[in-house]
Amino acid sequence: MSNVILVWSVSIAQLMLVLAMACHAWRLLRGPRAQDRVLCLDAMYVAAMLLVLTVGIRTGSTLYFEAALVIALLGFVSTVALAKFLMRGEVIE
Repeated sequence: MSNVILVWSVSIAQLMLVLAMACHAWRLLRGPRAQDRVLCLDAMYVAAMLLVLTVGIRTGSTLYFEAALVIALLGFVSTVALAKFLMRGEVIE
């Protein structure tokens, strides 16, 4: 019984994350300012990381958890670099 609940809840979570990523993609294309687009990219990498984590939960493989960690690290660094670029116009001083 608990296996069925886990499969259903992970499936619903994956569906919701895909819908969230579709909303973020729409905002990325429609966003009026660059700051909106950077915020949208930040939310998209978080949703992508969570989607990879749910695939890892479903399959039981630890490789997906390591991939999610890499996505989180690269997403954080890219968000900081884009924010610094928007504030000062250059990333490296």
